[in-house]
Amino acid sequence: MKNKYSYVGIALIVLLFGAFVVRNYKHHLEPRNRTTQEQKEEELNPSGLTYFEIDHKARKMPDFVFTDQNNQTISNVDYNGKVFVVEFFFTTCPSICPIMNRNMLTIEKEFGKRDDFGIASFTINPTVDTPIKLKEYAENYGVTSLNWHFLTGDRETIYEMANKGLNIFAELNPEVEGGFEHQGFFALVDKNGFLRSRKDPYGNPKIYYQGTDEKEVALLIEDIQLLLENE
Repeated sequence: MKNKYSYVGIALIVLLFGAFVVRNYKHHLEPRNRTTQEQKEEELNPSGLTYFEIDHKARKMPDFVFTDQNNQTISNVDYNGKVFVVEFFFTTCPSICPIMNRNMLTIEKEFGKRDDFGIASFTINPTVDTPIKLKEYAENYGVTSLNWHFLTGDRETIYEMANKGLNIFAELNPEVEGGFEHQGFFALVDKNGFLRSRKDPYGNPKIYYQGTDEKEVALLIEDIQLLLENE
């Protein structure tokens, strides 16, 4: 009789354990219901791209007024309602700028015909990079988009926009090749003028995309598409 009860007890334990395993396995297979907060965030930010925040405030592209390669006055207002990419470069750059702008051409070929997309390329050597020089540069690269503006103007204003407005380093440095030092970043701006990016594997905002890296540019193309389609 004792053995009989023992067998029954063991059988009950096996059944209970099996039910526990099945329940947990099913739980892992079933999609997790989104929380109310997650649903709200998705509604407010359908693209899933994060904002660049300083002191819990989303950073916007600074206001600007410059002259482009066609001798036209271009300001941030001309980019209202457009997703656009920002870079800092100079036409006589012997190092990273040619790589950056070859990669930017890839972006232009993908989106350049759209009215809701644009590119803003700010020279950090405006003394040399006049509208005529910028026009030659754009033609040499085969730029065809009417929404890709190569911009020149007051040097101090450009440097303040780069270093303080966007936190993209740029400065005059006679000791380096080409005479100027700058970061090869591309910044992504949404239709409302806010800086946007994806997050890195650790959940931190990526903020900028390395313009000399084809893989980074491929990620940027994906994120431009997300903004164009969802916001």
